[in-house]
Amino acid sequence: MIRTQIQLPDNLYDRSKDIAARLEISLAELVRRGLEYMIAVSPSLQEEGETWELPKAHRLGGRDPFADPSWREAIHTERLKVAEKPADYKVRRKKSK
Repeated sequence: MIRTQIQLPDNLYDRSKDIAARLEISLAELVRRGLEYMIAVSPSLQEEGETWELPKAHRLGGRDPFADPSWREAIHTERLKVAEKPADYKVRRKKSK
């Protein structure tokens, strides 16, 4: 384990000591837990010179919707079909007593 010194504003030090006392842990343990949390939720930093690449795409199943040259028309037609069937949606009404 490495020893280190940090400088804290008085207010932050006092509040941290209060939290550590309530949790019944040392200030050092509180700082370690805080740093571990920040490392866990922070995105990992890339090393210098490393480049990011877009992940390779993979098929999710089914056919390619854009293979058909008239895909825009097909999508529009599907939307119209849905809009023409309002009876498919049932509305619940409260029964009056």
